[in-house]
Amino acid sequence: MKKSWDLGEIMAMNYLKNKWYQVLETNFKFGIIGELDIIAKLWNLYIFVEVKYRKNDRYWTWEESINYYKKQKLKKTINYYCLTKRIDLEQARFDVITILWNEINHYENVEI
Repeated sequence: MKKSWDLGEIMAMNYLKNKWYQVLETNFKFGIIGELDIIAKLWNLYIFVEVKYRKNDRYWTWEESINYYKKQKLKKTINYYCLTKRIDLEQARFDVITILWNEINHYENVEI
């Protein structure tokens, strides 16, 4: 049985693929520091995607759920990934994909 966040990531990957993104990796972990939900590429740009899937809107917004500590973990994990893959940070951006049931919103180049 798939968990809800798995379903959200599958929906996000399908969304990205339909927009011509190439999905390179999913659930990339940097030890206990952090995890990147999706790493994709569009032309020469690497996109690190955080997926927020909700079945209802009673809980936190995605902005509230990506707090200061989560942002620090994301930065460290992105930096580690870029360092190990020899990717210039100028060729990278951070996106958030939110899914509320079947409504998908894609926020590009989110500052972390």
